[in-house]
Amino acid sequence: MSRPTIRSRRTIMAGGLVLILMFTGALVALTWQSGTRVTAYFGQAVGVYSGSDLRVLGVKVGTVDSIRPEGRQVRVTMTIDHGVAVPAGAVAVAVAPSVVADRYIQLSPAYTSGPRLRDHAVIPATRTATPVEIDQLYASISRLATALGPNGANRKGALSDALDAGAANLAGNGKDIGDLIDDFGQATKTLSGSENDLFATLTNLQKFTTMLKANDGQVRLAEQQLSQVTGFLSDDRQNLGAALQELATALGEIQRFIHDNRARLKSNVTKLASITQILVNQRRSLAEVLDTAPLAADNVLNAYDPVNQTLDGRGDLNELSMGGPLTTASAPAAGGRLCSLTGAAKKLASLCEKYAKGSAGLTPVPSSRRPSLPPLPLPPVGDVYGTGGR
Repeated sequence: MSRPTIRSRRTIMAGGLVLILMFTGALVALTWQSGTRVTAYFGQAVGVYSGSDLRVLGVKVGTVDSIRPEGRQVRVTMTIDHGVAVPAGAVAVAVAPSVVADRYIQLSPAYTSGPRLRDHAVIPATRTATPVEIDQLYASISRLATALGPNGANRKGALSDALDAGAANLAGNGKDIGDLIDDFGQATKTLSGSENDLFATLTNLQKFTTMLKANDGQVRLAEQQLSQVTGFLSDDRQNLGAALQELATALGEIQRFIHDNRARLKSNVTKLASITQILVNQRRSLAEVLDTAPLAADNVLNAYDPVNQTLDGRGDLNELSMGGPLTTASAPAAGGRLCSLTGAAKKLASLCEKYAKGSAGLTPVPSSRRPSLPPLPLPPVGDVYGTGGR
């Protein structure tokens, strides 16, 4: 058996390469034509058939392959054309373009970015919808007409009376109703621009109600006390009314008094301002008086003799003479001060004259003899004088 030549080998390799390319092309063609298969579950599929369009934004992007009921749902198998991207969370809606035309399946929304709907993906019934059928709409209208008709709510004419009353109330109020709708629209625009403030108000209101809930006992007590107060006011409303009337009369009299004496009041206020300024300037002296006045009053009360009805006190001759010694040189001066006493102190004046002339023989008492002297009513000031023999 002869060995293959180099030329035959090249022919065999070229043929194998062509076969591989043909197989790969066929595989790519099959993949391109298959597209993305998706299964959707609908509550009903009236007007949808095998071969119906599958659209995105009204543009055909695929075909409905099969429709099969499964329990209370309908399973619809669809194929999306190769190269068409659909969002992973897309919804499927059965759309009726007209009353007599066939329906198609609309996938929404259109893909912009993010995950895509993969092959053999399932769209559950929660993400599908079908239009209301005309017979269902007619049935609903019929039930409503029956409920509001003469055999229903209007059996005794209640609905007719309500419509008549509403028409009578709204008669001639068209402009007001239009203004109300306009104002309501403006209010909604205002709320639309202030949603943050509105939500903040609602949040604060929620905090306030939470606080009231946490202090329910105290709020209840406050309500009871307020109820008691209102009860007292209700029981004494006549007296309260009379008091308010008298108060109104008094306020009127005060107003007239102020009006008639405006100039005098102004002058008195001006003078009062100067007096208060003096009090402010002398506040330290006033404070001292307030501290010493109680002691002085207590001393006056203690000095009063209720038996003799007199104020008793004690004096010191040395204090009366300003504390100066009654010597021969100073006697005339001292006598000049002491001996000017007259009236009730006439005896004291004559005694002073004797001391001044030296006839009484007053001499300073040595400090060694002061302990033996009778006790003085007040502490001595300067020298203490006495006779030579005492």
